[in-house]
Amino acid sequence: MDVSEILRHVDHTELKTTATWEDIRELCDDAIRYRTASVCIPASYVKQAKEYVGDRMTVCTVIGFPNGYTTTAAKVFEAVNAIGNGASEIDMVINLGWVKDGRFADVQAEIATLKAACGKNILKVIIEACQLTEEEKIHMCEAVTAAGADYIKTSTGFSTGGATFEDVKLFKEHVGENVKIKAAGGIKSLEDAEEFLRLGADRLGTSRIVKLAKQTEA
Repeated sequence: MDVSEILRHVDHTELKTTATWEDIRELCDDAIRYRTASVCIPASYVKQAKEYVGDRMTVCTVIGFPNGYTTTAAKVFEAVNAIGNGASEIDMVINLGWVKDGRFADVQAEIATLKAACGKNILKVIIEACQLTEEEKIHMCEAVTAAGADYIKTSTGFSTGGATFEDVKLFKEHVGENVKIKAAGGIKSLEDAEEFLRLGADRLGTSRIVKLAKQTEA
């Protein structure tokens, strides 16, 4: 697979707590240069980034991040605020405690509420797969599908593990036709990126792929 084709699926990401505007601006410049799918950045930089990139790049942000245990109302506020500031893609974190309590219907209802708040904008649902059993992952595939979200996403990148080939395979088997897959967290090589796409991922959340693309030019 051509590097440019891989880059087309990348959400070029910078979510470190210490990220500065200089970091975000460089991220945006690289995303535009390498034609990634989006930049995924902290909500506090969305307005500034959107003003900087205009229509040259899609802006994505995260809500309920990274732990997912804020209230639904708080997540709705975050999403609406981010969209108002110029984000057109929202990556939300589910309430993992609800999953562990078996409250799958409540998780589904929250996702549906967020999708309604996002409207025509894309909603990706981070289920933090490294914290879930296989049965819980399947329940989340079903919940994300039933709630009408656009994507299921493997990981925040801030927990005990990131994307795995096994999880992407599992998602592909259990999500509905309306749901795409985003692999995120720990994608370290072009070979891994290509394999995630081959297995069914449509987006890759990573900062490394653009760096690797730069190296291939050297």
